[in-house]
Amino acid sequence: MTTLQEALDGMIVRFNPAKAKGINAVIQINATGEGGGQYYTTVADSKATLTEGTVPNPTVTIIVAANDWVSIMSGQLDPTRAFMAGKLRIMGDLGLMMRFQNMFG
Repeated sequence: MTTLQEALDGMIVRFNPAKAKGINAVIQINATGEGGGQYYTTVADSKATLTEGTVPNPTVTIIVAANDWVSIMSGQLDPTRAFMAGKLRIMGDLGLMMRFQNMFG
């Protein structure tokens, strides 16, 4: 995967409904820089959908450079290291983000 859209589409394809049992959340992804955009993923009833745009009051907001998100989703950049290095900013429910990798891994 080389583009933000490919990374996001791949994330939805890899979604594991069993790992999302009981989760009802909206994850806003604000990807900055070249090739960036704003998308949100809704997780409800063990399903995940991806929509372009923004949503008021998401459960979690992720702010990341588009190329870093592609690297995270392709396994080239560890999300914890990206967070610690300030490449990945998370606002909202950090507990949900701890489950994110399992749901979309």
